[in-house]
Amino acid sequence: MKSGKYYDAVMLAVKKLRDNPGHDSSLDILKSAYPKALDTHLGAIKKLEANASGFYWEEVVGHYQKLNEMYWQISQCTQCLNAVDARAFDDQENGAREKAAEARYTEGLTWLSRQTREDARQAYGHFEKARDLYPQYKDVETKLEEAYRLAVFRVVVEQVQVTSKVYQLSNQYFQERINDFLRSNGHQNKFVRFYAPDEAERARITPDHVIVLQFDDFVVGQTLIENNTETVTRDSVKVGETKRGDKVTPVYGKVTAKFTHSRKTVVSGGVLDVLIEDYATRKPVLQDKLGGQYTWTCEWGSFTGDERALSAEQRKIAKQQELVPMSPQDMFIEFSKPLYDQLTRKLKTFYQKY
Repeated sequence: MKSGKYYDAVMLAVKKLRDNPGHDSSLDILKSAYPKALDTHLGAIKKLEANASGFYWEEVVGHYQKLNEMYWQISQCTQCLNAVDARAFDDQENGAREKAAEARYTEGLTWLSRQTREDARQAYGHFEKARDLYPQYKDVETKLEEAYRLAVFRVVVEQVQVTSKVYQLSNQYFQERINDFLRSNGHQNKFVRFYAPDEAERARITPDHVIVLQFDDFVVGQTLIENNTETVTRDSVKVGETKRGDKVTPVYGKVTAKFTHSRKTVVSGGVLDVLIEDYATRKPVLQDKLGGQYTWTCEWGSFTGDERALSAEQRKIAKQQELVPMSPQDMFIEFSKPLYDQLTRKLKTFYQKY
């Protein structure tokens, strides 16, 4: 309150009094701060209305909001209501909201009348603000739709193609991820809209860009088997016992084994060709190739000789069996996952400027 922040002083005092109705210093602050807060905001409103500059009604709304917030908080506290004559300004706030919405709506109409994409985006911003200020204002929802239709940049993403003479592979997983991306509109700015081909056809839209995606230059299941055999020994291993009379003495010595460590590696990878075309001219706007890879591995082992010569890790590997690799279809899915991440990042970055 000493620094002139009367609204904050009121809100803090009320909070304290709701928690502790007998807090006398907070009650004194409330009695002093509320009239000052009232005068401060009402005075600011008069100045704004006298100057009538720009979208000043939005600032007026802000002041009435604070006045009404103080009233609402005080009305929830019996001790506070008895201390000050709190006033509500609901009608004044609603009136200011309507006038603020009118100013934004009128400005939106001016921008929309120019009938260009960039001007329509400006119009959309003003209509959106008008709706936020006064949701039922005139036909603001209709104007928002009209501005958006003109403002939006439309991109059709064609179905992903897979060409292979060796494998009959399905792109279902990758296509479903792309469809999820399209449904979320790629988390782009609101003025870039992605469509699947059937969706674009139903909506009868003319796209600005067409994106063609095709898997090419890929291998699925390139196998490499490595075997490494080594002789391993360990000293001070109990190999027997000697007995003299009743005394049994352990005998320690060196044990040896031949351990074979086998590893099977199956590598799959490929390239996704990304082509973005201008729909009107059919000229490439962007073309890039994205690479992805997935490696499946399996380890197992065997040994001859004394198992005690093996390390704990070698014994663990010796118990493992050779496994059948993943199917080509599953391999295809795995190496396509990083491609999806690369693709969506590229599209998001590319379309930021649109």
